Amino acid sequence: MEEIVVIGSSNTDLVIKTQRIPEPGETVLGGVFMMTAGGKGANQAVAASRLGGRTTFVARVGKDLFGEKSLENYAKDNLNTDFVFVDEEAPSGTALITVDGKGENCIVVASGANGALSRNDIDAVRERIGKAKYVLMQLEVPIGTVEYAAEVAVAEGAKVILNPAPAAKLSPELMRKLYLITPNRTESQLLTGIPVESWEDAERAADILLAAGVENVVITMGAMGSLLKNASQCVRVPARRVEVVDTTAAGDVFNGALCVALSEGRDIVSALEFATTASSISVTHMGAQSSIPTRSEVDALMQ
Repeated sequence: MEEIVVIGSSNTDLVIKTQRIPEPGETVLGGVFMMTAGGKGANQAVAASRLGGRTTFVARVGKDLFGEKSLENYAKDNLNTDFVFVDEEAPSGTALITVDGKGENCIVVASGANGALSRNDIDAVRERIGKAKYVLMQLEVPIGTVEYAAEVAVAEGAKVILNPAPAAKLSPELMRKLYLITPNRTESQLLTGIPVESWEDAERAADILLAAGVENVVITMGAMGSLLKNASQCVRVPARRVEVVDTTAAGDVFNGALCVALSEGRDIVSALEFATTASSISVTHMGAQSSIPTRSEVDALMQ
């Protein structure tokens, strides 16, 4: 199995479950409250490790209780945390999450130490990147750091996978360095200008991303499934039908699982089926990292 390096954010999630997400200026009474580990980078790293991947996590946390607890949690999930740097000034990242009765969510993030992840931090992990097959990133850390990490990864022979979330415009230079991009419908529209409501819309959006220099495009489409498109394939992978409790981190589980399957040498379609199964399990549970399944759970459902 090839090694995976995940570069990204580490947050503590403060989650309230309520029947509906309030309108601006409105107060609603909620139900269950949870405080769990989160952050797109951490979620994807934990997912990769919990599903059997040899995973190194690169991030920044604050010198505070949230940071200490995060490091404890990562150790329990067998993550290599040699490059999770403790910031002496900025607090750990936090996210406020409201989940409605249908399992949809609304999230506000205070970046904290995530905003301080720098080129110097990437230089510190360069040797590790050189030993990895895949480098997985998101956009909850500075875009300049993401761009530099992609440059280093390509120079070291690693394949770059980018989950462009939260949605943001990407430079042409970064696009050309991507082995794989995994936007959802909202992110696809921002990147391409095409509203993605159907499989055909997704195909048109994927064509634009391929023309920009990305080697493989996977557009995730929620309950519909995901679309893969590259120079030789156009494949629709349907979602599994499950009872949705909370969609928080579903995309992160998908990305972490996809990296694991690819690192095991699976072809990209088989890897997508594995990722779809892992993601479908995650939405049946509350929370971010608390919802990430084990490898045995995924394997059992795929039999």
